[in-house]
Amino acid sequence: MQLTILAKSAEMPELNSLKGFLQSEGVGVAQTQALPIPKTLEGQRSALRLSLTGNTSHLDPRDIVLSGLKDGVDANLHSAKEHAPDIKLAVFDMDSTLIQCEVIDELAKHAGVGDRVVDITERAMRGELDFNESFTERLGLLNGLDARVAQKVAASLPFSEGAHELMLTLRARGVRTVVLSGGFDVFANSVITALKMDEYMANTLEIVDDKLTGRVVPPIVNADEKRARLVAIAESMSIDLSQTMAVGDGANDLKMLQAAGIGIAFRAKPVVREQARYQLTHVGLDGALYLMG
Repeated sequence: MQLTILAKSAEMPELNSLKGFLQSEGVGVAQTQALPIPKTLEGQRSALRLSLTGNTSHLDPRDIVLSGLKDGVDANLHSAKEHAPDIKLAVFDMDSTLIQCEVIDELAKHAGVGDRVVDITERAMRGELDFNESFTERLGLLNGLDARVAQKVAASLPFSEGAHELMLTLRARGVRTVVLSGGFDVFANSVITALKMDEYMANTLEIVDDKLTGRVVPPIVNADEKRARLVAIAESMSIDLSQTMAVGDGANDLKMLQAAGIGIAFRAKPVVREQARYQLTHVGLDGALYLMG
């Protein structure tokens, strides 16, 4: 087994929690390898890969993640086979993953219902509310909002750390990149254009007389739709799901994360962190490259 450790600093921390956990589990370290850092991130990252010895079959990847978080690092466990998959397709949630906001919350602020919508969004992403019902409720509060507001918000989206670096490398590798979003098409189109991604699937806002009606053109892009689209694209490419990667943060991303060969919870909600095999919390999206090998 191997352990990949990523830190958001030029020097790796002491890793006392991780070392103590491995020792308590009877696991040793046979080899420590320093991994290269992209020039654009020199001085902002450090990365190690540890080759583990002893009986590692009982190790829970989530215990490794938690020990790493105590040390202030992202730690992910994987076998040598899992470490170097031939990834051909990478799909991404958009809100709070590729961008540092929830677009429906931004629209709600302009509609004067920001606090109400933000609260519902947070509960939905934590898995406390049914996604379709909460989505319909939030969207209904936007009824009558000038449609030009959406274009204004789309023009100034804050991208997540490492998003551009990740897409640059994926393009160079010939990986197909897709946004699968429970957000809206006007924003998804802006995101794939800026990041030079291949395509997107997102909800279509219904607009009448240049005003939002508070409805979308069905179907609603929920957890089932995201997973189904991931599977459909993989089948169209004649690739196995083991050759796919998915990245997301909310409860409505769990099904696609679990279906993908590498499913990464990025700065995720607690319900997602409890279930996701791979996790990035401290470093940016570029950390996914180390989990790809």
